[in-house]
Amino acid sequence: MLVGQFFREKGYKVSETAQGADGGIDLHLTGSDDKTYLVQCKHWKASKVPVNVVRELYGVMVAEHAAGAFVVTSGQFTDEAQTFANGKNIQLVDGKLLVSSIQGREVLQAKPVISSVASAIQCPVCNSDMVLRTAKRGPNAGNQFYGCVRYPVCRGTKEA
Repeated sequence: MLVGQFFREKGYKVSETAQGADGGIDLHLTGSDDKTYLVQCKHWKASKVPVNVVRELYGVMVAEHAAGAFVVTSGQFTDEAQTFANGKNIQLVDGKLLVSSIQGREVLQAKPVISSVASAIQCPVCNSDMVLRTAKRGPNAGNQFYGCVRYPVCRGTKEA
């Protein structure tokens, strides 16, 4: 319910999946663009969420033709999980970002890697401004996208 409210405040329409075999999906979101986004919640404080969780969600996202997905945890993600999500439309929301957003506190902003701030474009994860970036590696190398100014604390992205 808390995570559902988090996304409602970001402007998404939220529907919770029924208990049981849900393919790992806890919430279905509908964005202002009428596209579907999937959310998987992990209550892991003792260990970091591993890459296989993110890989499996990516497979479900592709199978369901969703525009994107979010993995939300009360803890943290492994470096491998973060690397896998990079360049895909999967946003990783860790406990620190979730709590700071819910409490309305600002987290220290990282310096943008690319200079031009696109203040009219808001991050879908934390509502901060986004900057125009160019992917340096992976299947989207050379392509431009908008990335959150709070990177690496927030890994929100949008297509350019």
